[in-house]
Amino acid sequence: MSADLRYSDTERALASALADLLAAQSGWKDVLARTEAGESYDAGLWRAVASGVGCAGLLIPEPLGGAGASYRELATAAEQFGAFVAPVPYLGSAAVATTALLSAAESTVNTPAGSGASADLLRRMAGGGTTAALAAEFAASAGSGFPGSLRLAALRPGDESAGVARLRGTVRSAADALPADVLLVPADGVPQGLYLVDGTAPGVHRVPVSSLDMTRQLCDITLDDAPGRLIVSGEAAARAVEDALAAGAAILAAEQLGLAQRCLDMTVGYVKERRQFARPVGSFQAIKHRLADLWVSVTQARAVSRYAAACLASGDEDTPVAVALAKAYCSEVATHAAEECVQLHGGIGFTWEHPAHLYLKRAKAASVAFGTAGAHRSALASLASIAPP
Repeated sequence: MSADLRYSDTERALASALADLLAAQSGWKDVLARTEAGESYDAGLWRAVASGVGCAGLLIPEPLGGAGASYRELATAAEQFGAFVAPVPYLGSAAVATTALLSAAESTVNTPAGSGASADLLRRMAGGGTTAALAAEFAASAGSGFPGSLRLAALRPGDESAGVARLRGTVRSAADALPADVLLVPADGVPQGLYLVDGTAPGVHRVPVSSLDMTRQLCDITLDDAPGRLIVSGEAAARAVEDALAAGAAILAAEQLGLAQRCLDMTVGYVKERRQFARPVGSFQAIKHRLADLWVSVTQARAVSRYAAACLASGDEDTPVAVALAKAYCSEVATHAAEECVQLHGGIGFTWEHPAHLYLKRAKAASVAFGTAGAHRSALASLASIAPP
């Protein structure tokens, strides 16, 4: 695929609007204060970016109330959320859950366009009033098969006539599920499918778990005969989950790119001001070489991230390769950039009062999400028909 990886005027305008809003409402001091108070998500910030900027409905078609944009715009926004380590459920709702619902809507036969459970939920999500999350482990990746930790349970009297299924089981360490109004639940059984579960329904239990990244709280989801409605079944359900996980990996790679760029910018700014031996430490050759190497890595990460988003946007056949490459490379670049940020800031970089630890924790946590770098490199080898060592 030959794609123009430069940012369009629309993408630059979106990035600028988001950067201004996040700088005003979600500076690193605000994020740090929220983590100290034990509040992992900022509901007010989410409302601002979801409805004010329109981030919740970027992928949702205009007839359903969304912006009708593409994965390129979605990735552009994710870069800004990574740069500000914003505590919002953008990844889980606007990217992963929305992709699953769009895939399910496309697979639904004998249903008029704009109708059905998927379309109804997308309408509610478009303005940010409703958030959704896929009930899957944060570490799950595309190509790993249909999640099988949740299963159909025995029906109760009246369930069948009401079109209700009962779901049972536990999903460990799901991301962005804690604040979600609705859960999209992949479940085994007859039929195997993707089910819609109200987050407040009886039998739905969500328990926060210790998360390395304090700005993206994980939780365990337990369903105890919780009621759900089938969205799509069979191969269409498997495809919806696969599409959602692939989109999650690509958009997370874009977030990692934004994080890496911010770490580089912060570090360059600091070494220009910090002085030793009557000279800025940035003038030392060793420091210049380390930052030059990091700049090259971030530039390469931008290329692979933009390519993955462009492939998703156009439905290119190279998408699996592009997504695996982006997630593998951006994971390592983000982690390295955050580590350099901590080290090159010297003593202040190791303190709680400096934001470097927020970036390092998000980078490390994101590096294992939607598949590790090693898992994606193995996938690349398989896609390229390269035998393992």
